[in-house]
Amino acid sequence: MTSIYDFSVLNQNNRATPLESYRGKVLLIVNTATGCGLTPQYQGLQDLYERYQDKGFEILDFPCNQFMGQAPGSAEEINSFCSLHYQTTFPRFAKIKVNGKEADPLYVWLKDQKSGPLGKRIEWNFAKFLIDPRWASP
Repeated sequence: MTSIYDFSVLNQNNRATPLESYRGKVLLIVNTATGCGLTPQYQGLQDLYERYQDKGFEILDFPCNQFMGQAPGSAEEINSFCSLHYQTTFPRFAKIKVNGKEADPLYVWLKDQKSGPLGKRIEWNFAKFLIDPRWASP
C-alpha cells in the first residue's frame, strides 16, 4: 500500500469502508477506549469535529481493547457510552488491535510512516495520527 486511500477499514457493522471516500479531507485517526483515564478526550475530539467538519475535517475513531482491556463491550455499548457521555457524532469503526501480529493493516502502515517515542508501537489509548491530504501518500 502506498497511500492511505488504498485501505479499507471495517465499520461497526463489519462492512468494508474504503478510505478513498475521505480523499481530500484532513483526517485525525485515533485509537480510543471507553474505560481509560484519557476517555474524557472524547469531548475535545467532538468539539474539534463540530468546529471543523464543514471545512473538510474528519475524525476516524477506532476502539481498541489492547491496553489493559479499557475498551470492553460491543460496538453498540461503545456507541451508547460515547453518545450518552460525550454526544459524539464522528465516524466510529470496528474494534481493532494497533500493535503486534494482529495489528490492523492501516495501523501497521501509519506506524511505518512515522515512528513515535517507542519506535513503531502505539504507546496507549488516544494516540493520534493527523493526515493532511498532501501526506496521504509518501
